[in-house]
Amino acid sequence: MEQRAWRTVIALTTRLPAALDTQLQRESGITHFEYFVMTLLSEEPGHRLQLSELAQKANASLSRLSHVISKLERLGWAERVSISGRRGAQAVLTDAGFDKVTEAAPGYLECVRGLVFDGLDKDQTEQLLELGEAMLQQLDKGMARGVGRSGRPDTHADFDRHENR
Repeated sequence: MEQRAWRTVIALTTRLPAALDTQLQRESGITHFEYFVMTLLSEEPGHRLQLSELAQKANASLSRLSHVISKLERLGWAERVSISGRRGAQAVLTDAGFDKVTEAAPGYLECVRGLVFDGLDKDQTEQLLELGEAMLQQLDKGMARGVGRSGRPDTHADFDRHENR
């Protein structure tokens, strides 16, 4: 059963982002990740956020986020602002960027509903939320132990403990 469940997670995590990218690029000329970053900025006071905090909220590396912010800057949808007296910079959504994310939102939401939520009832949506939160919590725990990161994970103690039962 674990293998079937895992293959379902893999199918979902590969097919859904691809479908969202296709829809957003066709309708708005942006990727799903660009839309997500602009949405996160649009929800912040002053439409700005420290790059490191934005990377964390976007579930992205600082390097990946930096590349996206550079692209959004070229398009006039975001800008980087240095913080005087502090290390780092903030990403700021421009008025044009806010207009872009606002323009893309209805089609995006329709796409998400059509691909995911139209097939679920209220109880299933609640279950999806609970399962997603539990999976993210486990992902964070595993990564804190070094699983899925470069270097050797500290999993041998767990393995030995399970083997000795």
